[in-house]
Amino acid sequence: MIQLYHHPMSGASRYVRLILGEYGVSAEFSEEKPWLRREEFLSLNPAGTVPVMIDEAVFPNGGGPGIVVGAVVIGEYLDETVGAMMRDRRLMPENSANRAETRRLVEWFIHKFEAEVGRYLVQERVWKHLMRADGSGGSPDSTAIRAGRANLKSHLRYLDWLVQSRNWLSGSRLSLGDLAAAASLSVLDYLGEIPWDSEPAVRDWYARVKSRPSFRPILADKLAGLPPASHYVDLDF
Repeated sequence: MIQLYHHPMSGASRYVRLILGEYGVSAEFSEEKPWLRREEFLSLNPAGTVPVMIDEAVFPNGGGPGIVVGAVVIGEYLDETVGAMMRDRRLMPENSANRAETRRLVEWFIHKFEAEVGRYLVQERVWKHLMRADGSGGSPDSTAIRAGRANLKSHLRYLDWLVQSRNWLSGSRLSLGDLAAAASLSVLDYLGEIPWDSEPAVRDWYARVKSRPSFRPILADKLAGLPPASHYVDLDF
């Protein structure tokens, strides 16, 4: 059995959830609030970040279950342990050049996009809102929000170039790169931050990913006091 410590508004967590869904892997999900820095969770990941996956079927050196930390690492782990047997449903391409491109895109969206966009918009609009309910947090920083929105435009232009020059982001079929990008965008889509009317090509690509069965649990995510944008659950938007 796999257990995933995640947060529903974490793009990195959503990426892993999409992989599990695409591969049909059952998992037990434990919502974690990273800002609380629970001692039990820090014992799994001293960095205090999500996602963290525990694979009960793995016993390294005869010890306990395998603990896999971080979205990029978990994605690679699932590719090796599950994806390698999936043939044409594998999310990592067989071709070496396409594998390298897939890894580059995963790195781009899980780390670069998060650092330049998600860190500002999600931190200010989501994390601070949730932290206030736990007795901490603060007021949103409008300067940070403006910076995140400005950076988002640049990333959307790049994504527009990718989707107009390829069938899927890193080749002829769906890959981990598509899931990383869609997971990152989905959090902002929940907040109504994506200007879809000005990004028709990106919208069409995102709709293809959004329509997959693996995406249904993502669309069911709801936060108390912070409802999703009106179009969030619509597959044809």
